[in-house]
Amino acid sequence: MAESEKACPKDLPEAALIPSEHLKFVNRFTVTRADTCISCGTCASLCPYGVHKRIEGHVKILPPDDRKCIGPSCEVNYFFCVANCPTNSLSVKTSETFVSLGDPRWTSEMILTTWAMAETGRPLSIEHPGNVGASGGGFDSLQFKLPEPKGRFDPNEICTAIDLNRRDSGASISIPIPIYGGGMSFGSVSVHTMVARAKAAMKWRTFTCTGEGGYPEALVPYKDHVITQIATGLFGVREETIQRTRIVEFKYAQGAKPGLGGHLLHDKNTPDVARMREAVPYTSLFSPFPFHSVYSVEDHKKHLDWAHAINPSALLAVKVSTPNDVEMVSVGSYYAGAHIVHLDGGYGGTGAAPEIAKKNIAMPIEYAIPKVHKFLVNEGIRDKITLLASGGLRTAMDVAKAIALGADGAVIGTADLVALGCVRCGNCESGRGCPRGIATTDPILDKLIDADWGAQRISNLYNAWWLQWCELLSRFEMSDIAELRGRTDLLRRTDNYLKEVSR
Repeated sequence: MAESEKACPKDLPEAALIPSEHLKFVNRFTVTRADTCISCGTCASLCPYGVHKRIEGHVKILPPDDRKCIGPSCEVNYFFCVANCPTNSLSVKTSETFVSLGDPRWTSEMILTTWAMAETGRPLSIEHPGNVGASGGGFDSLQFKLPEPKGRFDPNEICTAIDLNRRDSGASISIPIPIYGGGMSFGSVSVHTMVARAKAAMKWRTFTCTGEGGYPEALVPYKDHVITQIATGLFGVREETIQRTRIVEFKYAQGAKPGLGGHLLHDKNTPDVARMREAVPYTSLFSPFPFHSVYSVEDHKKHLDWAHAINPSALLAVKVSTPNDVEMVSVGSYYAGAHIVHLDGGYGGTGAAPEIAKKNIAMPIEYAIPKVHKFLVNEGIRDKITLLASGGLRTAMDVAKAIALGADGAVIGTADLVALGCVRCGNCESGRGCPRGIATTDPILDKLIDADWGAQRISNLYNAWWLQWCELLSRFEMSDIAELRGRTDLLRRTDNYLKEVSR
């Protein structure tokens, strides 16, 4: 391994309150006051959360503030407003907006807690339900065997850094948290979204990736923290974009649609996008699969040698999906000269992949990680390569589970977008794209995202995640996240998953 001192977290960015308008309109519960209310004020005098309020001098009580209500669970308290109302005018139920938000993988609770962490930088408890989805499989079927808390801990005494270069040559690069941002190309997301991610990566001394849509000039000021991706379509790939980067990523396959190239539908291929991709505006763009110059490890090595010749100091990352022989692919990438093997599972992506491909082709990432890890250990090269995982890692606990399965760290994408206000509506790939300005190239919609605002929200999320990892390691009496790698003995399958697979 290249000689280096791991960049254990020091002088990390501070969190700053950065509110979002979206949180004002999504409440977990709805409190309804019927016309039979006599404005007696009993509810206002009893509720300690401020749901009910009366302004001095006003006859009528104000409408309930749903955002502060803890819901039907309050019925065990003596001050429960519904039970104490003399005219039975109050009712509490789950908000229809809350129920309709999200999906089994990104539940309403997970989205709202991610928004809250992005707003404040404060972490969830590692046992909070917002850390787990409701899919019944994947990382939702895995839980840590958590010991009891042992009191307060100092996060500054815990190292969450990982080395990105474990080989005996090349630049020494480590990052203070075990994540960097995955590729999201100009065209799939707005340039303001890309800049927000790059600014957050620079704050945390980690990286984000251009994706396959080229390297917009707006990213150049952050070049030391931007990975240049080379994908099969070679859109926007130039020598100067390879020369300016510290990491070059070759994308051979994407977990959400292995065996299929990327595609950008015509509506989103605006003149600016087409100029970057050297294409005709408003035509659908398709990347081939695979690289038609790579059909063997020897071809693969020539590919990496080409990038190395252009930028000898850059680390070489290889992004692959998870076929049945994924362990052989990973070993081949090591011998081809890769510093980083990036396994991409099928749970990720924006949802733009064809229905027949999603969830039906690639191996689930939670099976691929330990398979590759064990094979690399048996080959005697596990500590000579960095293994990263992506494809549906939504939370700090998902990242920790991936590390416990055998990865060194993770590559994330959708979590960044949720921090910016994504509601998982699935409109990313067509028409004008995201109505919130995140995954769009529309010149009007993309102004909805301010890059500085977005960067601080993503930075806040990373701060909350860092504190969660520190709490988890403290619970296991570990001082370095490297101690968690491969500790499958600390994980267990949940009963819900076992019930699902036994049907």
